[in-house]
Amino acid sequence: MWIDKPTLYDALVDKCPRFKRKGKTMPYTSANGYMFSLLNKSGEFGIRFSKEVQERYIKEWGTTYFKSYGATMKGYVLVPEKMWADLDTLVKYLNENYDYLMSLEPK
Repeated sequence: MWIDKPTLYDALVDKCPRFKRKGKTMPYTSANGYMFSLLNKSGEFGIRFSKEVQERYIKEWGTTYFKSYGATMKGYVLVPEKMWADLDTLVKYLNENYDYLMSLEPK
């Protein structure tokens, strides 16, 4: 099944009023000086988490670290395609991460 991921990413971020989508060709979100979600050119979606949460979600979701341009993005977890069907759950993860980043010292 083909999914228009840029449109879906926009719909996901639109459900999160505390932050906005950025980037023209590679959509991303950022807060407090930290990028925390990204849609790469391959249409893969990654969310940044703290080290502890990152390891838990990799196991829970049955996934791996997120890569962009062939490089592993430190702190990012690849969101499995099966999870794209539930935007409300993804909103929960984005908001959880936003709260975490807002607790850090601004960059």
